[in-house]
Amino acid sequence: MLQFNNLSLRRGARLLFEQASLQIHPGQKVGVSGANGTGKSSLFALILGELQADGGDLRYPRDWVIAHVAQETPADERAAIEYVLDGDAELRAVERRLAQAETENDGERQAVLHGRFDAIDGYTAKSRAGQLLHGLGFSTHDEARPVSEFSGGWRMRLNLARALMCRSDLLLLDEPTNHLDLDAVIWLENWLRVYPGTLLLISHDRDFLDSVTSHIAHFEQQRITLYTGNYSVFERLRAERLAGQQAAYQKQQREISHIRSYVDRFRAKATKARQAQSRLKALQRMEQIAPAHVDSPFHFALRAAAKNPDPLLRLDGISAGYADTAIISQVKLSLSPGDRIGLLGPNGAGKSTLIKLLAGVLSPLQGTRETAKDLKIGYFAQHQLDLLQMTLSPLQQLQQLDPLAREQDLRDYLGGFGFSSDQALMPCGPFSGGEKSRLVLALLVYQRPNLLLLDEPTNHLDLEMRQALGLALQDFAGAMVLVSHDRHLLRVTSDRLVLVHDGRVDDFPLSLDEYPQWLAEQSRQERVGDRESSAINSAAARKEKKRLQAEQRRQLQPLRNRVNTAEAALEKLHARQRQLEASLADPGLYSEENKDQLKVLLLEKADVDSQCECMELEWLEVFEQLEVAQGSLQQ
Repeated sequence: MLQFNNLSLRRGARLLFEQASLQIHPGQKVGVSGANGTGKSSLFALILGELQADGGDLRYPRDWVIAHVAQETPADERAAIEYVLDGDAELRAVERRLAQAETENDGERQAVLHGRFDAIDGYTAKSRAGQLLHGLGFSTHDEARPVSEFSGGWRMRLNLARALMCRSDLLLLDEPTNHLDLDAVIWLENWLRVYPGTLLLISHDRDFLDSVTSHIAHFEQQRITLYTGNYSVFERLRAERLAGQQAAYQKQQREISHIRSYVDRFRAKATKARQAQSRLKALQRMEQIAPAHVDSPFHFALRAAAKNPDPLLRLDGISAGYADTAIISQVKLSLSPGDRIGLLGPNGAGKSTLIKLLAGVLSPLQGTRETAKDLKIGYFAQHQLDLLQMTLSPLQQLQQLDPLAREQDLRDYLGGFGFSSDQALMPCGPFSGGEKSRLVLALLVYQRPNLLLLDEPTNHLDLEMRQALGLALQDFAGAMVLVSHDRHLLRVTSDRLVLVHDGRVDDFPLSLDEYPQWLAEQSRQERVGDRESSAINSAAARKEKKRLQAEQRRQLQPLRNRVNTAEAALEKLHARQRQLEASLADPGLYSEENKDQLKVLLLEKADVDSQCECMELEWLEVFEQLEVAQGSLQQ
């Protein structure tokens, strides 16, 4: 197990935590939470041996393999899949020793190494690496691309895949979702749920923590407290403990009253009923979690726009993309004050393209983009962090927007975003990614936009800031379009879900909770090559569908024959596997005089195992094709 015994740690003169004593048992999945700067990442550095404790000790089994995500990626010319395979250090070591044994023509050593290679699933390693890359959003073509060709965010995904490739006993993940979209987050969530080792996970994504973790280690007031349960359970337990902080609690309740007033005003109005109902559901959730955040340093509201024309912006028959290649086509979308849209869609489908089109950053290839005279857009994207004036303080950058404002009023405003006292006067160059994101949001909000376009605004933001942002967006009177991998933020701020998929932009007919199932179904359809045409309702499409159904009926019998053939082949291979396993279980086989026979049997066993895997994949593919064909005929 992982044991902390009266552990204390300082960084310079600053005490991060002291006398921390807790035990994390094998297989437990622990979410690590707490405000920025409380020592979460430093704890990881301590476990990795990069820092030394100032008191107490940290213990774990000597033979544990620890995996973590590297923060730097070399400009490597090797293929991405080879870079990921390097995550399994033992696999690479066995490969090197095996190559050396073959060069030296050492048959006995080769046989032993082939046995070890089989034991560590070396024959399936490349397939496993490909699955990791695919789950994190890489295409099959990307597997062969040099690492040096990928951008910084995609290199971080490669580092994550490399860490997951390691057959580790302890996995340390520090904000793994920061460079992922929602699809990859959902995939990673499912992967971590079945990960057999011990997990320590730093994350500011509430839904992600809820889905993955069984315990929460919370950093607060130089202490580490281990709670049993996921993040929602932790919030409730901490809320009960903090219930005595009545003044702060009442302050937060006043913020929530803004949402309730909206519900009370518009619940009876037909045009606003759906939005009011959505806000009511979000409010119920917020009231449950609010007491756990009474001591949040972030308290701000979105400033009302001077004017809110209706409609604010309209897209009609828009096609957009890059060069002459359209990513999305025939887009029709109208935005009015009060609209709150959450964008969904697979990686690369065009969500950011749509946001850029709405922002006017990208010109349409076809169609018209109509804007109201008084439209004022607030556009947040990660690249805008680089547009900050790094030599200026938050106060100076705000004064550039409003030279006539009183300094105290501006400092009070910045305080709501966590820039209080001296930090409001410091150059922002040394700020962390989260601090820069907060500053960009503060500058954007100050300009009083009536249309907010937010492309992954929560990257690098901690849970308290995400909570404050969610509350502020609830009371925003303008329109909002949001792309985010944070499902909690999507859930509490979006009244309408829009899907960007297959070049189209349409309303998503299901709920956010059903989106993972929709993604899984899309993935299954891609595997069997059964995507339907976007013109399925046209007369030509109906005629083509009938023709395909007739063709599928003719194909059913050959598919059944292939399934039967694969099953028969698998039965023979499994029988041979059992025979080989029985032979290899004979102790006499491992004597010196039988080493040649042992080598032959081990090589045959590896070959049969490989054939079994290929045949099982073939059987699964054919069986899925048969199921799809049968399902199509029944429709």
